[in-house]
Amino acid sequence: MAERLKIPGIVAELAAEFAGTMILILFGVGVVAQVVGGGIGDHDSIAWAWGLGVVLGVYVAGRISGAHLNPAVTIALAVFKGFSWRKVLPYSLAQFLGAFVAALLVRWNYTEVLHAADPGLTIKTQGVFSTLPGNGALPVGEWGAFRDQIIGTAILLFLILAVTDVLGTPPQANMAPFIVGLIVVGIGMAWGTNAGYAINPARDFGPRLASFLTGYGGAMRDQTGYLYFWIPIVAPIIGGVIGAGLYQGLVGRFLPKAGELEPGRLPEQETKASVEARNG
Repeated sequence: MAERLKIPGIVAELAAEFAGTMILILFGVGVVAQVVGGGIGDHDSIAWAWGLGVVLGVYVAGRISGAHLNPAVTIALAVFKGFSWRKVLPYSLAQFLGAFVAALLVRWNYTEVLHAADPGLTIKTQGVFSTLPGNGALPVGEWGAFRDQIIGTAILLFLILAVTDVLGTPPQANMAPFIVGLIVVGIGMAWGTNAGYAINPARDFGPRLASFLTGYGGAMRDQTGYLYFWIPIVAPIIGGVIGAGLYQGLVGRFLPKAGELEPGRLPEQETKASVEARNG
């Protein structure tokens, strides 16, 4: 019985996904509330805090669930990496709930600041919780935002698979979460203009719903009145599958298996299983 309790089951995995995504959103939505509502910080602090949120969320959940923290990641792993399809919906729901609860905490904590900055809870501060085409101000339409989210999430999944592929050159000494966080920082700094780099359906819809239920009546729409909420859900899923597929087609299928490396090539990361097999 004691041994069975040590094996993470689906409940433990879902709890980890919930907790890891909650940490991600506490830092990500929290920093946007600070910048937009309080005028403290700027675009760079937003990009760095989102990246740090990813790092810390992955460290929280990685050992138990793999720390997907993103339905686009979960679906792409199911398509290309053998992740169980029966876990896709539960993982996605746990991620959404983690994002939703975290956003409620941010909304509650920043109530005074948000109401002072935007008494009507309008489009002015709606972007604290959910993304908008052109960040609510620039001349980017719904198609531009849809395209942007496909590209941004494709970049994310391509690089996540590159960083975590044990047959490649994965980071050593548990540094993978830090590198994945840097990927998000980079995407935020290079691909944040057209649609706020949601690149994560749970990250956008959970906080969007939280803001809608706490006074932001227009949260499901963009600055033009278009029912926008579906774009940061559908486009990242498409982009994630495209990015993972490109990695597999361009890189993953060509990586040498264990023992096939040519002289001068970097070795793959030694796993616990390989160490135990070698040591008997």
